[in-house]
Parts: sequence; C-alpha cells; structure tokens
Amino acid sequence: MDAQHLDRLSIADAAFLWEEDRGTHAPIGWVMIADGPPPAYADLLEHVKARLHLVPRYRQKLAFPPLQLALPLWIDDPRFNLEYHVRHAALPAPGSWDQLRALVGRIFSQGLDRSKPLWELWLVQGLHDRRFAIINKVHRAIVDGIAGVDISTVLFDTSPHPAPVPPEQRAWLPRPEPSPAELVTAGIRDLVAGSIDAARQAWRKLDDAEATITTAREVVQGLRELGAAYMRPPSRTPLNVPLGPHRRVYWTRCRAADFKQIRDSFGGTINDVYLAVVSGALAAWLGRRGIRLRRLQVRAELRISLRNPSADGSRIVRYLVPLPVGASEPVQRLQLARRLLNEVKRPRQTGGAGAIAALQEFTPPALLARLLPLFSGRLFNLIAAYVPGPRFPLYLLGHKVAQVGPIGFLVERCALMVTLVSYNRMLEFGLLADAAAVPDLDDLGRDVDDALAELIAAARKVKHQERPRKSPRRGAHA
Repeated sequence: MDAQHLDRLSIADAAFLWEEDRGTHAPIGWVMIADGPPPAYADLLEHVKARLHLVPRYRQKLAFPPLQLALPLWIDDPRFNLEYHVRHAALPAPGSWDQLRALVGRIFSQGLDRSKPLWELWLVQGLHDRRFAIINKVHRAIVDGIAGVDISTVLFDTSPHPAPVPPEQRAWLPRPEPSPAELVTAGIRDLVAGSIDAARQAWRKLDDAEATITTAREVVQGLRELGAAYMRPPSRTPLNVPLGPHRRVYWTRCRAADFKQIRDSFGGTINDVYLAVVSGALAAWLGRRGIRLRRLQVRAELRISLRNPSADGSRIVRYLVPLPVGASEPVQRLQLARRLLNEVKRPRQTGGAGAIAALQEFTPPALLARLLPLFSGRLFNLIAAYVPGPRFPLYLLGHKVAQVGPIGFLVERCALMVTLVSYNRMLEFGLLADAAAVPDLDDLGRDVDDALAELIAAARKVKHQERPRKSPRRGAHA
C-alpha cells in the first residue's frame, strides 16, 4: 500500500488540531508579491495541477477515528476539486498595501474546512505598480515553517525559464475511504508500533549507562525548569486575552546585510538581533499604552521547526525567552537579549522538551488534548519564529517574486506572533495579531522599523569609530 495513504498524523502535528479545537485558527502561510501583470487564472490552475504529485498531502484529507481512540490519519480525498483550493480575487483601485493586508486578514480569519485537503492558494490582481500577489494558506498539520519554504520551491521555480517538471508517472486515483472500524484499527496499530519503537530506543540507550544517567539528569532538570516557568508566569499584558475570530496582518522588511552589520559590530547571532528588535518594538507599543516597563516580565516562545527525514511530520523545538523590554538603550537591549537567549539554550532545557515529547508518544490522544491547553497563554506572552528561506529569487510562471510576507498563527491567550523569514538577501518580518487585541498593528509594525533603525545607527557609529584616522599631511597645521 502507498506509504502516503493511511499515514498516522504525528503527535506534534496533531497538537495543532487540538489547539484549533479550542477556537484558534491553525493555518499558516505567506504572501508573495510578484512583478508584472498577473497570469491568467487558467494558467495558474494548470501550473499547480502539473506539480501536485510533488506534494502528495495536497490531495489528501484527515480522517478521525471515533471517540479520539487514536490519532487522525491521512487519506486520499475522493472528491478532490482543484478549483476549490486555487482561488482568484481582485483588489479595487488603487490596489494599496492597506487593501492587500485587509484582504489577507479576512482570509486568515477563517479556518480551513477539515473535510477537504487543508490548503488554499489565492491569485490576487489589481495591486499597484503593476504587480500581483499570491497568498498561500495551509494548515500547520501539513507543513511547518521550514517545510513551507521547501514546498514553495516546488510550486515556484529558481529561473524565469525553468526546465519542464517530470509528469506524474500514472494518473492519480484516490483510494477508497476507510470505515470507522478500519480507522480505529489502523490508528491503534500505528500507535502501538510507535510505542514499541520508542521502548526499543530507550532499551538501546540503557547499554550506555553513563550517557543514560546524564540524559536522565538533564531531563529531570529540564522538567524542573519548565515547571518553575509555569509557576512563575510572565506579567499580564494586553496581548494575553481571549482570542476573537478576526485577524490583522502587517509585514515589513530590511536588508540581511543590516542584521549582519549589527551582529558583526556587537557580537551574537541573527536570533539575538531579532529578539532585540522585537523587544524594542514591544517596549514602544506597551509604553504608548501607559504600561510601566521597568519591572515588566515579558516572555516569548521562540519556535524553531526541524524536519525529521526518517519520519513524516515535523518536530518543533521551543525556547521560553525573556525579552528585555525594560532596557532603555538599543545596544544594552541587544546585549541582554543575547545573554538571556544563551541561558535558555542550555542542554537541560532541551532535555526537558525531549522528555515531554517522549511522554506524548505514550499518552492517549483524548487525554493529551485536554492537557496541552493548560500550558497555553501561561508560559509566554507572544510567539516569535525565525525561518531561514531561500537565498535566491523565486519565479512563478516567469514572474520574479519581489517580496515575501510570512504569516504565522495564534494560540489561546496569545494575541501576537512575529515571524522572520530570510529571502534573496532580504529579511522579511510578518506580524499576525488578533484584530480586537491589537487594533493598532500598523503602529507596532512601524515600531519594528524604528527598533531596527536604532540598532543599525549604533552599528554604523561603531564602524565609523573603528576607521583608522588619516595621518595629517606635511605642512598642515595641527
């Protein structure tokens, strides 16, 4: 039987569905701005159709075993209709950025229909400057952040005149939908197999007693720190409120060379600079709301998506990082962000996360669905993610993609997510927020620009001071 049919959803990916069950929307995506007049809808439809066999999940839907006795399974959709998923829209004149952002906000305010494959692709024409937009909306259960970039390289090309894509070897025929009894049997079979495999791996590790003891100590310490973070939640902010159904989006960008200059001037990593920029923007936004920053404890969940080449699905590594919003100087804020991030990257926190992942494999899905929301909104105030993207330009039907706007997701009582994606020597910021909690998201986006400009100015000042002074010419006055 084809490995893509009746695959069990991974624990990490199933968790996205359980979060969505509590009223949040789980799709992620991006907006790509391309040069030139838009292609015809029929041409785009044919282009996607010719490449669907390269992304098999896009023709599959989820099947749910009765009473959540096992994890959901991927099955072929016998009623798959490509025209339902590839959609067409037009902006009224003048086709401004505000109008495009409003359309994207409306699209991401609606969840995806679980009775169909969990994705949509929108062609949007009418953008000013003779450009058009492609909006991709996909459920996190299909693809995480890093894999989303990989799928983009499947749907897009690296040249305006690409070589033809090899056609599908045989016409796609969906397999019959399984009965409820078959769903339960297949789900339990895979769950038992996964538990046995986890037990075998644990038994193999017992052969190395020293490594086992070290790992056990790290796991215990990691769980202890995680428990301490739960018992000492961050300060309440306007971001930590019940979510409504509506979303706002904003995106801005800068040169990757600007981040590199800041990093080279003050040390650290791209993530350090990123968190310093987010901290500066939040400080300005919270300050305008009359919130005192000096003793405010703001914490972000930094998410790093990793693909597991030996398994289907994604694995997400999470760090709970305090944000130095109380620092008044941009360089001081960067130094604090670097120190705080280095502290949470210690091995024992990773061990605690690994222990939780292992426990998830043995926990019944129905019980896990009740336990996961207990952590949501108590451990952090917002989500931040950094996703390395392609360093080269992408093309769609010969049109160059000029700009990318990443779109993240929200979880319960967490009304803001900031995503940073690298693309073609640029860094693209994408902000997604609950419309009621953050009605002034545009102002927060401009705060991102200001916080970054402060660090760039400080880095240029350092570079200027480091330039060697020219020797005075002979005969010149002192």
